[in-house]
Amino acid sequence: MSVEQEVRAAAEALVADYGAGRMDEYFMRLAPEAVFIFYTAPDRFESRDEYRAAWDRWVAQDGLRVLRCDASNQLVQSLGPDTAVLSHDVVTALSSNAGEETVRERETIVFQNRGGDWQVIHEHLSPA
Repeated sequence: MSVEQEVRAAAEALVADYGAGRMDEYFMRLAPEAVFIFYTAPDRFESRDEYRAAWDRWVAQDGLRVLRCDASNQLVQSLGPDTAVLSHDVVTALSSNAGEETVRERETIVFQNRGGDWQVIHEHLSPA
């Protein structure tokens, strides 16, 4: 399988876990030292644990829940045998104490191959 195929498969699994609300599985696809930049958060998360702590707060305080997530328009750029950048469009349906909403976003994810396991090492999200 090519790097592009492997990264597409890793991204599909990541989006599937997130979209199904399988958050433990989703977070395990993220490297411990990964960095996350989300336009919806005031600060950068400088580790998986920081992001997970914020996620758990959003669930507890806001009732946040992912209902569905669909990705399209994927582009994979290989940066060698162990690193690749994936960009795509995502449409996510969310539920919270405020009600349900659907958000349309663009996302860039940097993946690194760690012994055959492609993990997220950087993610940047912006509104579409």
